[in-house]
Amino acid sequence: MYIAVTPLSGAERLRLFIRLPACAPRYGREKRQGIIMAKHGKQYRKGSDNIDRTRLYELEEGISIALEASYAKFDESIDIAVRLGVDPRHADQMVRSSVMLPNGTGKDVRVLVFAKGEKETEALNAGADYAGSDEILAKIKDGWLDFDKTIATPDMMGEVGKIGRVLGPRNLMPNAKLGTVTFDIERVVKEIKKGKVDFRVEKNGIVHAAVGKVSFGNDKLLSNISAFVDKLLQLKPASSKGIYLKAITISSTMGPGVKIDPNQIQALLKGN
Repeated sequence: MYIAVTPLSGAERLRLFIRLPACAPRYGREKRQGIIMAKHGKQYRKGSDNIDRTRLYELEEGISIALEASYAKFDESIDIAVRLGVDPRHADQMVRSSVMLPNGTGKDVRVLVFAKGEKETEALNAGADYAGSDEILAKIKDGWLDFDKTIATPDMMGEVGKIGRVLGPRNLMPNAKLGTVTFDIERVVKEIKKGKVDFRVEKNGIVHAAVGKVSFGNDKLLSNISAFVDKLLQLKPASSKGIYLKAITISSTMGPGVKIDPNQIQALLKGN
């Protein structure tokens, strides 16, 4: 192995060439370039040892295993990833909506409302963290983004649209399909504060969402996950053929994933 350093002009001052021996095994791109990828820690591996990667767990058992595998010193979120049998490239197979989780998310969501006059006052009285119009818009243009969700009255959308390039890539743009462009400000603010979760299918057909905290325990997480999956089932596009719920995985923020049996969840929901 040898290293050659060549000075360059421009932004890069050095270029590092690392050549592995011809007899070296074929690793991934990172290892071929001499970059050693970080391995999972001891606690992660310990949690993984109790998970059968070839098995699809029933939901209640899967939740228990995910909780046992959590190890961080903070209250980790419990996340769900669902692979759907849809092709998001087709507009009629786009799955996007929101759902009220019965027990909330456990997160303190900072809500910003774009509104004027009485609606601004209504928003603040309902529990919004911030509300306003011109001053708020100016702050965002200057780089202020200390909020998690936005709502707007319809008459404000013309102005809000001007900062769409700032809000859009961060999933902070109010959206009529998600119910966040409305004059019913009080109701929507309270729903978001109580645990309303927005979601949309990604280009690979996967939906991600946080469905609670480790501190919730089994029963509350069971209710939240059931509500989330039930909402996905309600949104199944008519043009989606074959298996709709292809795979489901739950995990804590830092912990390993646990595969859940989609058929068992559907049977559980039908039973309720």
